[in-house]
Order: sequence, then structure tokens, then C-alpha cells
Amino acid sequence: MASVTTRTVLITGANRGLGLEMVKQMVEGPSPLPYLFACCREPDGPRGKELQALAKSHPDAITVIQLDVADLCSIKKCAERVGSLVGPGGLNLLINNAAVLFHGTFQSTSPEDMLTTFNTNVVGPMSLTKELLPHLRAAALASRTPGMSCSKAVVVNLSSMAGSMTGTPESYSRFPVMSYRISKAALNMLTICSALEFQKDNILSVLLHPGWVRTDMGGKEADIDKLESVGGLLSVIDSLTEKHNGAILDYKGVSLPW
Repeated sequence: MASVTTRTVLITGANRGLGLEMVKQMVEGPSPLPYLFACCREPDGPRGKELQALAKSHPDAITVIQLDVADLCSIKKCAERVGSLVGPGGLNLLINNAAVLFHGTFQSTSPEDMLTTFNTNVVGPMSLTKELLPHLRAAALASRTPGMSCSKAVVVNLSSMAGSMTGTPESYSRFPVMSYRISKAALNMLTICSALEFQKDNILSVLLHPGWVRTDMGGKEADIDKLESVGGLLSVIDSLTEKHNGAILDYKGVSLPW
């Protein structure tokens, strides 16, 4: 089981799947976390029960926050609460994990599905990162370590090989999900742009592909389980340096084609 040598962490979509597994492995790891902000849309709903139980087991580390990444007001409220708690130490690690997936080809995808997917998977991470930027800057300034790393300030955007231009021809027939593919390709470009802009503040921006994982989104026939995927992702995050700024890596740390 992996951990990360960071101090303050925020994870979106933390109530299930990869997000929940990240919370589990981080709080059960050897490095203490004064603040792990576990964010999800309905923390008090049926899908939030496992997260709430985990938070009760680790009350000194986990802070559950209601967050709908498709709602700017919700994003602003979340950022305000995070800022009030972390203070001048700032936020070391932001993991934009929350996403939606609609099955559909070019001909069957509706404009509504496309807009919902883009708003959640692209505009959401963009808006949340913007609102948390002052706290990421504060963490980078507060850290005495040189260069860029997860002990300083990092934005991790969870991408997918489904968003790869070069990889799509061989996988599209098995997994069309057109709106999801387009949103992940856009998220890749968003991350490149943020990497170029934030490097002056020593804030690292990177894309991580978790692999094809057995979750509600990935399905039962996927290649790996959540334990392996998240363990790999956290190890990769812990090894990030300035040479990875704007890179897209898989859960084993291997660079992927766009």
C-alpha cells in the first residue's frame, strides 16, 4: 500500500471508486496527513456512507466536504472552507478525480450529454483549480524543498487513454463513449496550459491514467483492481519532479501517447 509524502490533500469524487480508494490508502499510509479533504457531490446520501464511515475512523485526518464540480457556487464554497482550514500552509496536492461517463457514439450522443460531460470533466477541474490556486501558491511558498514536487504543490488531473488521439482507432469500437473521450482530450490540453502558466509559481501540473480499473465506471472486465491502480498512482505522485510538468503518465509511471 502506497502513501504520499505530502501534507494537505484534496480529492474530488472521493465517495466511491478510485477516489475512495485514494482516501483509504492515504490515511492508512505511514505519513500523517493533517488535512485530507474528501469531496463529493452528496456526502450525506446513500453513496456517501462508506466515505463517512472512513472519516469517522480517521477524524483527525479526513474532512468531508460537499462539492459538485459542475456548480461554480459549490466550488467557491469548498475553496473558502479549505482556505479557512489550511491557513498560510496552503494546499499541497489537488487531485481532480471526479468525472462522468455516458455511453454513446457520434450518432447517438446528445448535445445534452456532451455539455454535461464537458462541464463536469473539463470546466469543473478548471474552475476548482482556479479557486484553489491561492492555496496551492501558498503551499509552494511555504515549502523549503527546491524545484517542484508533491511535497510542494501539485495539480493531478485524472485522464484516460480513451482521450488519446493516437490510441483511439484501436479501442473506439470496443469503447466508443465519444463525449468522455473528447472531454479527456480537452482535459489533457487544459493541463498543458496550466503547466505552462503555473511553473513560475513552482506548481506542478500532471496527467495520470489509472489504467483500466474494475470500478462502476470501468466495469467488471477491466484489467486491474482499485488497490493496484491507486497504489501505483500514489507512488507515481510521490516521485514527481519538474521534469514531469505537463506529462501524461500511467499508474506505473510510463509516459503515454497523446
